[in-house]
Amino acid sequence: MTLREGALALAAGKGTRMKSDAPKVLATLLGKPILWYVTQALSALFGDEVRTVVGHRAEAVEAAFPELAGRFVLQAEQLGTGHALACALPALTAAGLTHVLVVNGDAPLVTAESLGAFLDTARAAEADLAFVSITLPEPGSYGRVVRMAGGVSIVEAKDFDPAVHGQATGEINAGVYRLRLETIAPLLDRLSNANKSGEYYITDLVALAQEAGLAVLPVSCGSDEAYLGINCPRELVAAEDILRRRIVEAHLDAGVIIRAGQSVRIGPEVVIGPGADLCGPLEIYGSTTIGAGTTIASHCRIENAAIAAGATIHSYCHIAQARVATGCLVGPYARLRPGAVMEEGSHAGNFVEMKKATLGPGAKANHLTYLGDAEIGAGTNVGAGTITCNYDGVHKHKTVVGQKAFIGSNTSLVAPVTIGDGALVGAGSVITSDVPDGALALGRGRQVTKPRK
Repeated sequence: MTLREGALALAAGKGTRMKSDAPKVLATLLGKPILWYVTQALSALFGDEVRTVVGHRAEAVEAAFPELAGRFVLQAEQLGTGHALACALPALTAAGLTHVLVVNGDAPLVTAESLGAFLDTARAAEADLAFVSITLPEPGSYGRVVRMAGGVSIVEAKDFDPAVHGQATGEINAGVYRLRLETIAPLLDRLSNANKSGEYYITDLVALAQEAGLAVLPVSCGSDEAYLGINCPRELVAAEDILRRRIVEAHLDAGVIIRAGQSVRIGPEVVIGPGADLCGPLEIYGSTTIGAGTTIASHCRIENAAIAAGATIHSYCHIAQARVATGCLVGPYARLRPGAVMEEGSHAGNFVEMKKATLGPGAKANHLTYLGDAEIGAGTNVGAGTITCNYDGVHKHKTVVGQKAFIGSNTSLVAPVTIGDGALVGAGSVITSDVPDGALALGRGRQVTKPRK
């Protein structure tokens, strides 16, 4: 029989120990859901032959992963991991799979490399059922691996009885299995829910397989943290810190300078060029790209942004869905909101906010400025305290400022309005009409000076 393998992620549980109604697998680590890490590892090994069992708040889980559409399996009643496998069996057999790798959906530390090593061992042994075990000093709520003269079994923590199963050794079930469907699928009908949870456990297949004379292979992976699952908020933040450390170390090895790295949080899809110099505390998430030689100071948050080589981001900046070109200066205390574009050599200084606005090459807004729905031409200077008044209470309107214009401090540009190339707007003006190229515009009351009484 031709070997054809696929994978199944079990993500139907509620996760009651998280004490939240939200699906546990949607809790985030470094900006990505728990389940994202699992499906990424599985997809690296099996491509599109990855299916996910959903149950609690299934619609929310499916909505969070549109790329997996058509490959979800519904477990309408959450009756245990064995029942979840039974629900998925028709889809697995319809796909013509001979073997399936089953992984708990709450194990974000798992990697394609660790799973691949396990698969190689299981294939070489031609086991009907292989599973991963690891050893922990405190087994906690994990199922115990019990090795006795009659073979090996997995006993859920709440069902473990030292008088029956012997003293626990710390060896626990990692929730990763490789199953030969031809021999294991018939055993699903023999699963029992006679346990303290009243559920059908996939772990009981180990004992059933041995009773049937099938080849069962426990694969011990020592204390490998890659297989740790998440059951509660404490475990979530512990796993996130492991991921954070992995990612920071990978960037260090690639030539990125990361100072105070213990306080730097970088998402798994972030790309950073060599020679970039980052200082924590710092958060960078999403599909952000940071060019070589860029400097980013502490206390910034950057998400889904593109920052080109050689840019400088000073402290306390918030940048989201924005683009910063080569040689730009940002901050401190600047906020670039979605649609903000800074072209080469432009400046957005302290307490400057931009949204759907473009600063042309060499343009400067160095202090206390709001630019919304605006285009600022190359070489233009925007004085301190300038704002674009872009909202009339119903609609947004656009402000266009030409090249090499000068906008005096404390100016209000009431959109829609256009300021021409080389125009000069006097400080304190309220501009409501277009200003031609090279013109001087004043829109303020005349100063009156009188003797004091």
